[in-house]
Amino acid sequence: MKMDIKLKLGVNIDHIATLRQARLDIDPDPIQAAQVARQSGADIIVCHLRRDRRHIQDADIVKLCRLKGETHIELGDDAGVVSWVIKARPSSVCLVPERPGEVSTEGGLDLQRNSKSLSRTVSRLKKAGLEVSLFIAPEAPAVRVSRNMGADVVEFDTSDYVKAGTKAKQKSELERLELAAYMAWEMGLVVHAGHGLDYHNVTPVARIPHLSVLNIGFSIVARSVFVGLKSAVSEMRRVID
Repeated sequence: MKMDIKLKLGVNIDHIATLRQARLDIDPDPIQAAQVARQSGADIIVCHLRRDRRHIQDADIVKLCRLKGETHIELGDDAGVVSWVIKARPSSVCLVPERPGEVSTEGGLDLQRNSKSLSRTVSRLKKAGLEVSLFIAPEAPAVRVSRNMGADVVEFDTSDYVKAGTKAKQKSELERLELAAYMAWEMGLVVHAGHGLDYHNVTPVARIPHLSVLNIGFSIVARSVFVGLKSAVSEMRRVID
């Protein structure tokens, strides 16, 4: 049964910036998109400052963090990017894996292989006063390591659920998410989820107990091409409520 706390919607505006960067122009402006999204039901504005700056730019981060409301920045474990994000002062951050040439984020962080570097970066971000999330697979070992690293939040990668080819597989992946969310909540971690969620598959995830935030981007921006950003965000808000 879903908890009596309103689920927050984080709207990722990366692909508004992708469209702008296709022409290296000033439109569409991701800052304006953030304002429209907030007015239409977004609780948090999310964006990913990538090493290659393929969409969101440094100046965007500064402007977004100056807006009223929560701004959540995704970033790789890169010293230069971390320094810039700390200077911009977002509400919160999420460390995610990054591979050169990837189309989108490919799975959760490899916490074991990168434990020393990630631990140092988590500590650095927390000392700067930022709430820190780790993007991880919905698995017990990843939850334990995240807590031990000092993370405040875990964001579960929902891509296995999204890619499930059968109803049985989808049910199994949903149960995996539910168990991981319960474990994280018991350990005192805040629980987020996202990656690949859309208007057709999000409802079962939105009903998971102890889930605080759903971060959704591409499907909302894609929908906005046909109905406008205001309607696209409002529709998603209705779907998850």
